[in-house]
Amino acid sequence: MSEDHVGRIRQQWAEQRPDLDTTPMGIIGRLHRLSDHLHAELRPVFAAAGLSDGDFDVLAALRRAGEPHELTPGGLAETTMVTSGAVTKRVDRLEAAGLVARTVCENDARSRRIRLTPAGLAVVDDVVERHLANETRLVAGLSEVERTRLAHLLETWGRVLGAG
Repeated sequence: MSEDHVGRIRQQWAEQRPDLDTTPMGIIGRLHRLSDHLHAELRPVFAAAGLSDGDFDVLAALRRAGEPHELTPGGLAETTMVTSGAVTKRVDRLEAAGLVARTVCENDARSRRIRLTPAGLAVVDDVVERHLANETRLVAGLSEVERTRLAHLLETWGRVLGAG
């Protein structure tokens, strides 16, 4: 099997600078390339439903919260790992599309909660099934053992880097 793109780059460095250990480049370079490819493969599923990946992230967070499928803006920011400003923009778009509604908290009239509407619940339930089918397709070339090992390695590395 011939070298992939990153392998060719590493080989060039080995010829020009044999004193350098390019092993990290083999991991990180491949992850960058895979990330770009995966984003391109994942976005069409969301786009077909009129959503961005960020919109889906908000809908999915609300769905995972369980009945009544609502969170505070801060809770959404925490579970989606984006700023409260980004959450506000996403919620504004989703509210305009009728997929979420803002409600006043019963015990604090200054505080708001974001709740899936029935239409939002239907959309997220449909899209998550298509999204998982797409992800299954994308990892189908790996055996079950390889998928399990890779998931474990990535989790471990994420924890080591504080991104877990």
